[in-house]
Amino acid sequence: MEDIKLTKLSKCAGCGAKVSAGVLSKLLSDLPVLSDENLLVGFDKSDDAAVYRVSDEQAIVQTIDFFPPIADDPYLFGQIAAANALSDVYAMGGEPKLALNVMCVPESMSKEAVHAILRGGYEKCVEAGAIICGGHSIFDDEPKYGLAVTGFVHPDQLWRNIGAKPGDVLFLTKPLGVGVLTTAQKADLLDREATSMILDLMRTLNRSARDVFRSYRVHACTDVTGFSLMGHLLEMCSGSGVSAKVQTDAITFLPGALDYARIGILPEGMYRNRTFAEASVDAGPVELAVCDLLFDPQTSGGLLCAVDPADADAVWKVLQGKVPAAQRIGVITEQREKAIYLL
Repeated sequence: MEDIKLTKLSKCAGCGAKVSAGVLSKLLSDLPVLSDENLLVGFDKSDDAAVYRVSDEQAIVQTIDFFPPIADDPYLFGQIAAANALSDVYAMGGEPKLALNVMCVPESMSKEAVHAILRGGYEKCVEAGAIICGGHSIFDDEPKYGLAVTGFVHPDQLWRNIGAKPGDVLFLTKPLGVGVLTTAQKADLLDREATSMILDLMRTLNRSARDVFRSYRVHACTDVTGFSLMGHLLEMCSGSGVSAKVQTDAITFLPGALDYARIGILPEGMYRNRTFAEASVDAGPVELAVCDLLFDPQTSGGLLCAVDPADADAVWKVLQGKVPAAQRIGVITEQREKAIYLL
């Protein structure tokens, strides 16, 4: 198992393998949606998870997420894939409770490697307080792993990726640049320290961020993953009928990410995200490489929250030291010609 290089077995890595938001929207556009007053969030809403109300006090949050290897080590791949899937429940303000494994493996993969992937997922779920209670696996030429997760949330405390209001302050809780650095890693350009840094970041749960925001007035929330900061913020703005000003110098980029972007080390998913969202973004004078990182697909990225301005200073203070990178990145405005303005 020591010689296995999981990232060499797949064409895409992590959330960079996602179908682009624009293509996905077209694929889902004419599918029938069964009407049910208790279905609070369905696939037609472009949100992070589905939510179904079972009582006045409780709603079920359901999601599924899986992808090809983003790490060479099977155990770490399992942890990252699990953290990424659990994040969708946190992004809805919920608490994950049950999970099912979703796994594809080549017939040639060793039992030890398969076991290590599963162990990584199980241990990350234990950390989250969720129980893996089954799953499904098939043979495939490329390995893939993830979870179907069920969580719970009070219907009145549900967060959506819509509902942002003018004046809201935007917070982000993890640095950007994972897609660029994992692309560099796949080309054997990263040293051990940089590789360890991004692996630790991707397997960090968004639970602490969720815990902080729970105490304040969150008008909209999503996690930043394969569609990039710009793609997910565009969905938030479009769904809320608002625009956003983003202070790019307030955004934290992973060490080395900007340097690699400047020399063109960019994941394929960045181009898909740019195609989807670029027409809605006024980049102003912002450097091209910085813009590239804003379209960079993230794997197990942080939470992006639009917080009531009256709570913004308190949130900013409490976030310090509780999340990988506390960032106050901009404000929501009245709807303008473009959805996003970079400053």
